[in-house]
Amino acid sequence: MDQDFEKIFQDKIDKEIRIEPRDWMPEKYRQTLIRQISQHAHSEIVGMLPEGNWITRAPNLRRKAILLAKVQDEAGHGLYLYSAAETLGISRDEMYEQLHSGKAKYSSIFNYPTLTWADMGAIGWLVDGAAIMNQVLLCRSSYGPYARAMVRVCKEESFHQRQGFEILLTLSRGTEAQRAMAQDAVNRWWWPSVMMFGPKDDESPNSQLSMKWKIKRFSNDELRQKFIDICAEQVKTLNLSLPDPDLRWNEAKGHYDFGAINWDEFWQVIQGNGPCNKERLSARRKAWEEGAWVREAAAAHASKKKQQAA
Repeated sequence: MDQDFEKIFQDKIDKEIRIEPRDWMPEKYRQTLIRQISQHAHSEIVGMLPEGNWITRAPNLRRKAILLAKVQDEAGHGLYLYSAAETLGISRDEMYEQLHSGKAKYSSIFNYPTLTWADMGAIGWLVDGAAIMNQVLLCRSSYGPYARAMVRVCKEESFHQRQGFEILLTLSRGTEAQRAMAQDAVNRWWWPSVMMFGPKDDESPNSQLSMKWKIKRFSNDELRQKFIDICAEQVKTLNLSLPDPDLRWNEAKGHYDFGAINWDEFWQVIQGNGPCNKERLSARRKAWEEGAWVREAAAAHASKKKQQAA
């Protein structure tokens, strides 16, 4: 019987028919989606921390308002995605518990520190740019609630990428000190951004099934190459450089060649040994504990309203 269900399931995916929460799905598909969507949601929430750190230090009111709106956007993205994951049978409290215990992962990029204002530009251009490269394709994900959530997320992330590029462009046309600050930020964020696409294809255990089920459409290495090709051209407009002496156009391949990625650094950060892993999780746990009274008040209010309506 399960074989019949699996065939119907795969046929729907092959015909680009979305899978919805009440449809039959293999347990592995459900678990893969829970892992991916919750990890994505955690990344949005943890990703607020390095940028939120600069809201009070933005150089003028316009920059402050834009950065504040961007951080609020990231919070909203987290909420859309937690809601999408809940349709798969996991509660929000379970997902938070997995994040706070260290069981669940989030994007390794957010375990790096933001040292200067130029980092807000580098995060927008590179980090959000890498995220968009991944996320635009998720709008076509086979799971309906995830795909629909990603439509709005991608529109807002596109704005985030542009505001980051504009920050770097302004700095690159400023004083020597501002230009040096922009180049330093690009130097520090480039390789962690390249690592955002995950391990090499032959070391990515979940990719094959995810592509068969059309949760993702391109492999990690394919997306990484697209990102590098685009950034290698965009950096010319900034009149800055990428910190890779091996970066050069390969006419035969139609792509840029690039240098070796430090995979040891990647795995160290994934395993909790990055520059800010402990700081980020500590901040999230503190926010959860200090927000307990808000959750209790909201639950009490909802209960009161329910009783009044009965």
